[in-house]
Amino acid sequence: MKSRRSFLSKSILLAAGGLVLKPNRLVSQPSLKTATPLPSLKGKKVLFIHGGWPGHEPVKFKDYMVPWLEESGATVEIFDNLEPYTYPEFMDTIDLVIQIHTMSKITKMEESGLLRAVKQGTGMAGWHGGMCDAFRQNVAYQFMTGGQWVAHPGGVVDYSVQVTDKTDAITSDLGDFKMKSEQYYMHVDPNVKVLATTTFNGDHDDWINGCVMPVAGKKMFGKGRIFYTSLGHNLSHVTEVPEAISIIKRGIHWASASKYEPAEDWISPAYKS
Repeated sequence: MKSRRSFLSKSILLAAGGLVLKPNRLVSQPSLKTATPLPSLKGKKVLFIHGGWPGHEPVKFKDYMVPWLEESGATVEIFDNLEPYTYPEFMDTIDLVIQIHTMSKITKMEESGLLRAVKQGTGMAGWHGGMCDAFRQNVAYQFMTGGQWVAHPGGVVDYSVQVTDKTDAITSDLGDFKMKSEQYYMHVDPNVKVLATTTFNGDHDDWINGCVMPVAGKKMFGKGRIFYTSLGHNLSHVTEVPEAISIIKRGIHWASASKYEPAEDWISPAYKS
């Protein structure tokens, strides 16, 4: 891990250098369902934050995701703490934050630094409790992410995921699939664009039988793109299901482009009469 001294030195050098990353587009094979390409990660600067509760395997996810990000052309800064959020001159150089930091605490300075960066165009992407069960006491953070975990009835269970948006580049050409993992019951922002859902069967809590819950979605926070999926309790839970790991990787691609592509206009409140 990087020391505070080396981190500060690098931050100053980055600020002085006036780093500007230019947009790159991924040239992808055309799809029968959508012709919209996902943004490329080439030339993007990614901040990968890991830590918190070890049960969600933050180190294993780091060891899996960072090589993939680098192979995709991204430059990755890795930290096992939240201190980078407090340095605006450093955060201004970041295109995308990926965070896996479950059941942890964040200081006011760290939270405000992260929210400021995202509002100004830094994207954020994450999965499971590493993003939407990170800081239970911080409602401003939850307002940004668009959701908060509240239960996983039965623990690790068999459940199915329905891809509900076949036109979005993140889920285009993906079919429904089965999972054996924690089926997250979430409190979700009604303005999230939902890409996939799951339905609870009531085996463990009968009063939620038939409840349809978002599993993957995206939203804006200021100028920043936010992607989240509840998939991914353990690394193997998603890497052994091609559709699951594809959703995570595609969501990362999409969220990386906040500074280079216009905001998508999709707001359609779930409770609109």
